[in-house]
Amino acid sequence: MGNKLLDLKTVCECNRCLGTKTLHPQATLINLGKNGLAEDSVKFEFYAILLIEDCADGCSSCGRRFYDFANATMVFLSPGEVFRMSNDNTLPDKGWLLAFHPDLLFRTTLKSHIRDYTFFSYRKEEALHLSQRETATISCCLEHIEAELHHPIDTHTSTILSRHIELMLDYCARYYERQFITRENKNKAILEQLATLATRYISSGKLRDEGMPVAEHFAHQLNLSAAYFNDLLKFETGLNLREYLQLKQLEMAKQLLLKGEATPAEVATRLGFPSVQYFSFLFKKMTGVGPGEYRWARN
Repeated sequence: MGNKLLDLKTVCECNRCLGTKTLHPQATLINLGKNGLAEDSVKFEFYAILLIEDCADGCSSCGRRFYDFANATMVFLSPGEVFRMSNDNTLPDKGWLLAFHPDLLFRTTLKSHIRDYTFFSYRKEEALHLSQRETATISCCLEHIEAELHHPIDTHTSTILSRHIELMLDYCARYYERQFITRENKNKAILEQLATLATRYISSGKLRDEGMPVAEHFAHQLNLSAAYFNDLLKFETGLNLREYLQLKQLEMAKQLLLKGEATPAEVATRLGFPSVQYFSFLFKKMTGVGPGEYRWARN
């Protein structure tokens, strides 16, 4: 009938469904060449990282475009996420699945900051696309993880596994930054769209009436996840969303003041500043002069 979901609650269950021997109850590395799942999609109740090799359709379903590398693709899933590779396949035909339960990280350094790897909250279409050299590095990390999984479990196992995983994630963070660079033109187009949306939001009075929007507001309109949107904005501008919108407010305030059609108090109200005093303070901090001085100095 379609829309069949395979809900994998444990690593052991994941191994059983994908035909792999369980070497550790909280971590596994699975060759996806013979997965043959009948379900339409799969839900992982633990962390899952997919390394997709030789994607037949060019990994277009994972957001790969002509400006991306095409050697391999990585997708990162947080516990509870549902994944479907394409209309034809639940999981990739070729590649690897690294799965680990959050409990594996208990008393490890990775537990305290795994949320810093924001790409676990990216959409599948915001996947990481690797060069040949990058793929070799990630494959080396996976080999170390596999070797540790085959070692008899002892008091060091969780620590060593988590450190190998952490190192791989650090490489992925580096490669995502590189991907932002190779997508420079695409990102510029997104920022141009954002500038239009932000100007419209502020000039419409929404900032005044509804307050500072959350990242999801603009991310949805740009067809991005909030996590990817935040990271792209920070990488390209060095600003978070609040700082970016404040800068847009000040740019629009300058334009209104130069036109001479509104007083500083009217500008502050129209553009959604919390008070004219705050507007004056921020304006002087950013320009070196107060809004009243700026208005007359430019006319």
